[in-house]
This record gives sequence, structure tokens and C-alpha cells, in this order.
Amino acid sequence: MSDKPVLFADGVLEASVNYGVTRITLAQTGSDGKPVPCGQLMIPVVQLPAFANSVVALLKQIDAKVKQAQQQAAPAEPAAPEPQAVPGSFRFSG
Repeated sequence: MSDKPVLFADGVLEASVNYGVTRITLAQTGSDGKPVPCGQLMIPVVQLPAFANSVVALLKQIDAKVKQAQQQAAPAEPAAPEPQAVPGSFRFSG
């Protein structure tokens, strides 16, 4: 386990740019169902495109893995439909 802080976020509460720094306030869903701040991600504006491209590349990898899992499961499905696995229940690295 890493000794670096770990944040879990359900989404983004707000984002702004001040003095060349992007500030993204991350949110978690509170017990009342409303988003509450859980941390802030700060990225220099000049690094934001590279950061965003990395996130897009990750989303493409996830999409490819989901499609691959669906294709592998399709031929093995029985005639009667069974409950499908929760999307995102696979793990991969690399």
C-alpha cells in the first residue's frame, strides 16, 4: 500500500482556474444523497491537457475491456437470460 493520500470521489463539485492553477473540488455523495467536498485536485494549467489526455486514454482502455468481456460472455450465455455482472467488475493493469 502506498503512503500517499487516497481520495474516493463520486464526481466534481466545482472547478476553477486561478493564477495558472486548475482547482478541481472533488465530491462524494453524502448520507443525504447530496454531494459534499472530499478534497481538491490542483493541476497547473499547462499540464491540464496532458492530464486530460491520460484520463481519456484510461477511459478508452476501460471501454475496450468492457467490450472484450461482453464479447467473451456472449457465446457462453445460456438460452435463459441470467443477471449480468456489474459493469466495471473486472480488473486490469498496464
